[in-house]
Amino acid sequence: MNGKRILLVEDNEKIMQGNRRMLLRRGYEVAAALTLGEARKALKAQRPDLIVLDIMLPDGSGLDFIGELRRYSKVPILLLTGLTTPEDIVRGLRLGGDDYLAKPYDFGVLLARVEALLRRAEQIPDKLTRGRLSLDVAAGAAALDGTDLLLTQKEFALLLIFAQNEGRFIRAEVLYEKVWKQPMLGDSQSLKKTVYRLREKIKGSGWRIELSRGEGYGFGRE
Repeated sequence: MNGKRILLVEDNEKIMQGNRRMLLRRGYEVAAALTLGEARKALKAQRPDLIVLDIMLPDGSGLDFIGELRRYSKVPILLLTGLTTPEDIVRGLRLGGDDYLAKPYDFGVLLARVEALLRRAEQIPDKLTRGRLSLDVAAGAAALDGTDLLLTQKEFALLLIFAQNEGRFIRAEVLYEKVWKQPMLGDSQSLKKTVYRLREKIKGSGWRIELSRGEGYGFGRE
């Protein structure tokens, strides 16, 4: 389980289900939408890390949808298209698409494009600021109003993940694998204790870490 969430927007149900099965097997969380209307609802319900978007949809053009998305989101978009003229491709990329794949395609190529876009989106800046919290990624240190929080390595790793995923929940087993670099296998106490210590250290920062049953841990403003 890698914790990355992908939204598939595709009106061909056979293609949709095939892509969904293969992505699930590789540990991705997958949401599916057959129309732009369903895609809008999915976006309100959760924040995907990447959108695989078909251009030709029954209730509108995926190209118009890109323009709509780019008004409020920088989520990477991989375009799937049967329209292979240079003009269509150029328009999609200029509107804000990050890459494209012409139909028919090999699933291995689709997977490689997905992985490449997620790697690109995951590039971490040297410094990260969230309100009164500042994170020095290179030094592995965090400060509140300039005062060092004296975080342990695992506390900092957790805070960095939370800061990069503001407003969304991450399952405990995903957090554990990212921070401890091994499957949780029932060892939830180590994570709980580390989260507790981190909560105490960021008190008064304007941010909180909350636990939602069935969804995991989330990071948001108080």
